[in-house]
Amino acid sequence: MTDARAGIELDIGVLEDWIGDRLPGAGEPMTAERLGAGSGIANALFFIRRGGHQWVLRRPPAIKNHPSAANTEREWRILRALEGTSVPHPTARLFCDDPDVIGATFMIMDVVDGFTPGVEVPDWVVDTPNGLYDLGMSYVDGLVELAKVDWVASGLEGLGKPEGFLERQVSRWVGQLDGYRVRQLPEEAFLTEWLEANRPPMSPAAIMHGDYSPFNVMAANDAPVRLAAIIDWDTGTIGDPLLDIGHLLARWVHPGEDGPLTLPTGPLDGYPTRKEMAARYEERSGRDLGALPYYEALSLFKLGVILEGNYSRASKAGVPDSENRMITSAPRLFTVAAEFARGQRS
Repeated sequence: MTDARAGIELDIGVLEDWIGDRLPGAGEPMTAERLGAGSGIANALFFIRRGGHQWVLRRPPAIKNHPSAANTEREWRILRALEGTSVPHPTARLFCDDPDVIGATFMIMDVVDGFTPGVEVPDWVVDTPNGLYDLGMSYVDGLVELAKVDWVASGLEGLGKPEGFLERQVSRWVGQLDGYRVRQLPEEAFLTEWLEANRPPMSPAAIMHGDYSPFNVMAANDAPVRLAAIIDWDTGTIGDPLLDIGHLLARWVHPGEDGPLTLPTGPLDGYPTRKEMAARYEERSGRDLGALPYYEALSLFKLGVILEGNYSRASKAGVPDSENRMITSAPRLFTVAAEFARGQRS
């Protein structure tokens, strides 16, 4: 099957030959169904079905903003390392490091029974007493459990470079931005100077998700309200876990507040506040969030650089600004990042 819009092809016969009897249902017909519309900038997902069994195949997009993006092998290593831990995650089944099989490396994992709360929250959660509050706090608890994992004992040495992690961040992201820059962005000079001048000592190294938000988790489909899985681990690394909680809270929107991105968030009343979520993380993780504004600002700066790559690529391809859906993303993210840095948002 082919997804022409995203330049993704999946030869189901070749895939079936590669899987063979390593998954149940050998000898039964295999089918594949693309998940989502596919924009060409996100990892491609397919439902794979055979003999009454189903899995999810995950492979990189047709185009990457940066060579380090959409790293399927990294995701495979992290998911395997999380087996047997208290961190909810999809069970990874197979990994193929040969791009000649389907045109890219790929991973096959179990289907998660849940919903993505960043897209839509079911009525039963909204109607459950404290349902939204518990859902918001479950995001925090997921990060608490992740930071507890012994990454060395789990076999993740070499996944990242925790020494000097924070010191490298600004130069790393400015370097990436310069690689595809087509315009100047508001607050960039202030943010780069402020982040370098206000860098705190790094929190003890731990597994980082790298893009933690309600769009990259799945919540359970039944009560009690809880996480079913943290998903999309391709940007995971070993570094400062406070950047994950900073990213979650920086994108968290209070009622009546403009968010850093224009994305669907569902109902806001009933969710915990950023202050409540930060207090929960401190209490349960034992990590100091005294420098939280730094992590919030850095997380939005990083996200702005990443999304500017999408704007830049479309702009260079001739897409007019009036049709470029990423035109406001980086400017808005940089503006809100500066608000956290200046203490105008807390």
